[in-house]
Amino acid sequence: MSELLDRHRAVMPNWMPVYYGDDALEIVSGSGRRVTAADGRTYLDFFGGVLTTMIGYDVAEISDAVRRQIGTGVAHTSTLYLIRQQVELAEKIARLSGIPDARVFFTNSGTEANESALLMATNVRRSNQILAIKNGYHGRSFGTMAITGHRTWSSSSLSPINVNWLASADRLRGRMARLGDADLIEAAVDDLREVLATVTAGDVAALIAEPIQGVGGFVAGPDGLLGAYQKVLGEHGILLIADEVQTGWGRTGDHFWGYQAHGVTPDLITFAKGIGNGFALGGVVGSSSVMNAVPAISFSTFGGNPISAAAGNAVLDYVLDHDLQGNARRVGAILLDGLRALDHAVIGQVRGRGLMIGIEFVRPGTTEPDPAATLRVFDLCRAGGLLVGKGGLYGNVLRIGPALTLTEEEAREGLTVLADAIATADSEAVF
Repeated sequence: MSELLDRHRAVMPNWMPVYYGDDALEIVSGSGRRVTAADGRTYLDFFGGVLTTMIGYDVAEISDAVRRQIGTGVAHTSTLYLIRQQVELAEKIARLSGIPDARVFFTNSGTEANESALLMATNVRRSNQILAIKNGYHGRSFGTMAITGHRTWSSSSLSPINVNWLASADRLRGRMARLGDADLIEAAVDDLREVLATVTAGDVAALIAEPIQGVGGFVAGPDGLLGAYQKVLGEHGILLIADEVQTGWGRTGDHFWGYQAHGVTPDLITFAKGIGNGFALGGVVGSSSVMNAVPAISFSTFGGNPISAAAGNAVLDYVLDHDLQGNARRVGAILLDGLRALDHAVIGQVRGRGLMIGIEFVRPGTTEPDPAATLRVFDLCRAGGLLVGKGGLYGNVLRIGPALTLTEEEAREGLTVLADAIATADSEAVF
């Protein structure tokens, strides 16, 4: 493996992280929720390529749909021609979005989806002012980097966007620490009103928010927070963009979209990751009045191409036909209940919803982030045959986002590995 890692480092930029350092992993095959590495070892995958392999690996319904499209000989035509697969997928997403008279624009990624949403919102409002939430992540491009409130991922202070920031709903530290639901919502609304009254100028285009902050470590405000925000936004004509790149398609278990926990209907929803199950597919769905506001001709060369759209149709049909939202709720409860039952001083908080779970690690007896303990658990999980992710503002959150097809047996298997890894890290902690 060192030979491939050396080649990777020789041709890839050094700001591209690789998990496990000098012991980096090459995944060469997969089936269901398991992957096999180049050394022949098989792992239970609880991260799914950053919540992207949403149905699992080697799923016949998806593979067959893609093969049928490839069999036509047509991989690309551009949207200057009609694409049946794209239209069919757009019809399904528009219907499921909850937005009246919805339109859909397909892209290749969540970053590009959020860029497109910014383009539409700023055109409608004739303003480049955007409200974003601290600790949020919305992409790696020039515009989306500006609205990412997570310094680790912000590589430039230059921006085409004028951004003003709202407080994160982090309850371990910061201005919202230890607040109950009602008090947090009240404080958040007061913060929004203060920002609008003090540091904005004229019309503001939109607020963009993740219902659950993904890269930020699965931090989420209480149910109803986005609805409370929207009441204030509505007073000023400000649009609401729900970034559902990680929370969409039933992952939270209780809802198909994360925004549905908040009693609100966004003006725009951005999506990506899981809908392609590994094929490059993202997009924006929103009300026609906003989506049609772009005043010039535009299209995405590869967004919603016949192959990716064929995969997307098969993925969405599979999600609905197999009630994967319900499975995420049931199986996620096994993981959440099991993790919350653990009593270890290094665990600062277990949070999440459905199959979107974060474990935040702290120095015992404090709320001080402990990225070393996080890394220790991360490595011990791999040693135990389980792949998980990392994240959080301070790099101290273990991120769990398995395929929505995860079985109860697999959930318990993974829980055992997690519990053993955390117990070991806790026993090594310095009090």
